[in-house]
Amino acid sequence: MSVEKQTVATSSPAKKTNTAQRVFTGTHAFFYRLSGGKLGGRIGKSPVLLLNTTGRKTGEPRTIPLLYLKDEDNLILVASDGGAPKHPAWWLNLLAKPEAEVEIGRKKLKVIAKQADADEHNRLWPLLVDMYSEYAEYQKKTTREIPVVILHPQD
Repeated sequence: MSVEKQTVATSSPAKKTNTAQRVFTGTHAFFYRLSGGKLGGRIGKSPVLLLNTTGRKTGEPRTIPLLYLKDEDNLILVASDGGAPKHPAWWLNLLAKPEAEVEIGRKKLKVIAKQADADEHNRLWPLLVDMYSEYAEYQKKTTREIPVVILHPQD
């Protein structure tokens, strides 16, 4: 079944979940920007950034708050989608167009995204799980290998 047909076959509860997630994401981003990251800038001990991508189908700007790990100059993300069987839209957008922008507090930074290779993944995954232990549970829930995404600053 094609991706398009899978999307059309989506049941009503999934559509409600997507709508709720969009509302939550938009609200989170709004308050993050309004407060310069003071509201929504952390979830537990994990820092949050806003990732701005270009929609691969629409060409429209997309923003999503995500946990991140600082690794020297790079920012590390996890494309977990909560352990869902498919990749999150933001990761598919980055695969189509790896140039993006992040907001950390009031600072904006242009970045280029790439998927961590096996060695990078093996080094970073334990650090990511230490930061946010649910990542290990998400990996158990899905058969796909959850991508570790490296954002390299362009400025």
